[in-house]
Amino acid sequence: MTEQDSMNERIESTPGRKVWFITGAGRGMGTDIAKAALRAGHAVVATGRDPGKVVQAVGDNENLLAVKLDVTDPTDATAAIQAAVDRFGRIDVIVNNAGNFYAGFFEEITPEDFRAQIETTMFGPINVTRAALPVLRAQRSGLLVTISSTAGITGGEFLSAYAASKFGVEGWAESLAPEVAPFGIRSMIVEPGFFRTELLTPESTSYAASTIEDYTERTEQTVTAWKGMNGQQGGDPARLADALMKLAELDEPPLRFAAGADAVGVFETRAIALRDQAGAHRELSGNLAHEDA
Repeated sequence: MTEQDSMNERIESTPGRKVWFITGAGRGMGTDIAKAALRAGHAVVATGRDPGKVVQAVGDNENLLAVKLDVTDPTDATAAIQAAVDRFGRIDVIVNNAGNFYAGFFEEITPEDFRAQIETTMFGPINVTRAALPVLRAQRSGLLVTISSTAGITGGEFLSAYAASKFGVEGWAESLAPEVAPFGIRSMIVEPGFFRTELLTPESTSYAASTIEDYTERTEQTVTAWKGMNGQQGGDPARLADALMKLAELDEPPLRFAAGADAVGVFETRAIALRDQAGAHRELSGNLAHEDA
């Protein structure tokens, strides 16, 4: 028996032990999720553009496989999934976490940056999941975790590109869930509020250049406020990672998980707003059918 066969056998024979595949694990929330999974005794495939930085962030571990993955490249996604299967024989949990943030007023965000946002935070999860689904279907098991945002529940100024990508990824993930459920594949969308990650750092956030005078004052105020918020967010990503370990063990994890008290507030406010909007013109809405309907 080869060392690889021995590793696969140990994973399959250890009750409760799973193989986690995590994107964007080189920093931020992805690092915390990878560390939590390793502490829980799972095997982890931690991916990032630079595998060396992933190992440096997560820490060397015999149960860790660091793999190069640019989520915007479907070829990379296929290769990373295959590397995970080659090493551990299976994949039990996919965590689509990799992301970035192009912030600014819509008129000032360049078309190229708007598309780059969609490519990373919408098509990134799509690319990885498309590569992983044949493996999960063959196993007749698995959990798809999509890290979204409260910006996928409600939009706001300065968020047009980011919210567009998160609304899109949520519609895709919610629609995919019933398609793959018959194969034993569960789905969970996670909407974090403000967590103390690296999302608002210069490495992750790109602010649109201020080019239109009408927006100048609001841009300065917003950028100043967000830069001041960096490192002061209330949410603890390590605690969220531990919560994900518990949710992943449920036979029926929630389709949506509001991560943080502020996220719960966003959910509740949005629910009330939708209810009020549904009823605001109920008579007009209900009077749009053909006469013979």
